[in-house]
Order: sequence, then C-alpha cells, then structure tokens
Amino acid sequence: MRILIANDKFKGSLPAEKAGFHVKKSLESVFPGAEIDLCPIADGGEGTAMAMTTALDGEWLKTQTQDAHGRPVEAPFGWVPGSATAIMEMSAASGLAMVQDIELNPFKSSTLGTGILIESALRRGARRILIGIGGSATNDGGLGVALALGYNFKKAGRPISPNLETLLEADQIEKPATLPSCELIVACDVDNPLLGPRGATRVYGPQKGVRDFAWFEERLGHLADLARRDLGVDPRDVPGAGAAGGLGFGLMAFLGGRLVSGFDMVATQVGLEARVASADLVITGEGRLDEQSLQGKGPVGVARLARRLGKKIVGVAGSVDDSPGLRAQFDLLIGIKPAAMPLDEAMRRTGELIESAVSAHAAPLRALNP
Repeated sequence: MRILIANDKFKGSLPAEKAGFHVKKSLESVFPGAEIDLCPIADGGEGTAMAMTTALDGEWLKTQTQDAHGRPVEAPFGWVPGSATAIMEMSAASGLAMVQDIELNPFKSSTLGTGILIESALRRGARRILIGIGGSATNDGGLGVALALGYNFKKAGRPISPNLETLLEADQIEKPATLPSCELIVACDVDNPLLGPRGATRVYGPQKGVRDFAWFEERLGHLADLARRDLGVDPRDVPGAGAAGGLGFGLMAFLGGRLVSGFDMVATQVGLEARVASADLVITGEGRLDEQSLQGKGPVGVARLARRLGKKIVGVAGSVDDSPGLRAQFDLLIGIKPAAMPLDEAMRRTGELIESAVSAHAAPLRALNP
C-alpha cells in the first residue's frame, strides 16, 4: 500500500513538514509496511518556501539582507541543487511582520531586501526562482528589487539611485547588461492591477501606513511609464500586478516573472498530480478545515485532485467544520482537538494530538484501503 501525506501547516502550531511527520508516525502503526510519501504543501502564503524545499529534498540556506526599513537581517531561502532552484518568500526580507516593532513608514519602506535575496540566489547560479509575495510591508512597485538587481536609473543622463521620495526625478531606466537569465515563478492569489481604485495603493496601502494615495499612485505610475518606454514592458494592468505593494508588477517588469496561484505553483513544482496518481490513499490537512477552505486552500486543492484521480482522501485538522460542502470533498475527516481542551493547550500539543486522533481512527482508515 502506498500513502501520500500532502498537508499544509497547522498555523501557529506546526509547519507543514512537522505536522506531516506526526501523521506519518501514526500511520506507520495503522498500516505496517506501507510505503509513505511525505509531501508538505502550501498555498503560497507563510511556510510555502519551507514546505516546498522539504518536498523537493532541498536544503535551507540563509543570506544577509535587510528588512523593509533597511535594518540588517538574515533571511532564509530553500535551495534544490539538482535543478538549481531557489525557493523564497518576500516576507522573509520585506515582510510586514518584521517591522511591527517600529512605526510604519511607507514613504521609506523598500523591497531592496527582497532584491538582495533574489540577487543572492542568482549569484549561486539559480536557473529557476520560486517566490511567494504575501505579507509585504512595502508599496514601492518593486523599485527596491530593480535597484538590487543593478537596474540603472538616470536623471538628465546622469546616474541616480532613487527611492520613492526621489523617483519622479528619474527620467530613464536601463536594464543591467549582466542580469542572468532565470525563470521566475511568482505565487500570487490576488488579481489587483498596479494602479487605480483596485490597485496596490488603495487596497493594500492602508495596512502599511499609506494615507496619501495620490502621492504613491503618481510614483508607481511614473515607474510603470519608465518601464513601458525604456524596457518595452507594461504589466501594470496584469491581474496580480498590485500584489505586495506592486511587487507583482516589479517582478514581471524587471525579471520577466510569471504569476500563478500559490497552490498551483506548489502542486506543479512538487509533482503533486503524479504523486497522488501513484498513491492508494491520500492524507491532507491544516489547522482548520471549514467553508473558507473551499476558496482555494491547499488541502481542498489536494482533495479535488484526489477525487479527480479516483483516490481515497482523508482530511486531518485541528478543527473541522461540519458542513456538507466540505464533507463532500473527503472520504473521512479527522478533527484532532478534544472539545473540552483549551485552544492554547491544543496548539502546544498539536503533534501529540495528531498522532492520537489518527490512531483512534484506525478502523475507518483501514476501511478505505482499496
């Protein structure tokens, strides 16, 4: 018997790979001798890089960079030597959670740290970069990334190094002659354009401290105009261009990035369909399975794939919403949290609870064995 474990993180408790380990440990007693394939998944958000690096048997590296406000930080990224693939999250360098200890200043916040992270992967010889762009603290349209990669900005023919406050002075942009060729795949699950009422500034800016919408719109529009005239690219209206303060635009304009849904990126890169096809039983899950999970969450993506391929599918979660829509996606749902246990205790004991809950469902699990 072959079992695939393709679970997401249990948010606030365990990353995907550790939660999957506890599922695997309990299944080994339920199905002695079974071949178990551990494939952590994610939907493009927090934990995506670690989950994909684990699923692809990569290694976890760190590089010196800076946060959105220019403070030195050490940011991790995954590296898969065989395919020269780097796997990263912009939030590891330019994330909003990293600057909660200081007053937000969107006028000065920059994606330069993310650009340094990308440049580090390119120096290592990356032929492919996979990046999730959720959780940004920036609203610079990827200007920082462009500067880190060596794009040249000029004013009246003289080089300048602009920030958001001086960007309007730039009247020319040039692509660096030595920028390595690399496939860039961007996990992005929003469809906002760069500018306008649904754009980066008006929709996502307020949570980063943006108040003067017109000030930022003028600068992002100027950056897009320079890219259109001097680089021959204009992705400002591409769905997702407004993601992460316009970083979606910047990665398309400056690196030729391709935006895809987070779950689709993960599923494609880890070969999820082939792994489901070769399994007899598929186990997935995350911290909570409910109606919201039906809106593009990873575990339901796994469940739908398993259904399409005619495989039995089991969901394991901290808590499970008893809704017909959700239950229709699974052959068996296992909630691990005892009703009387306080949530904070359950979150501390997630690994233990996964093992005991899965073991307690040995009989219904064995009944699914084809």
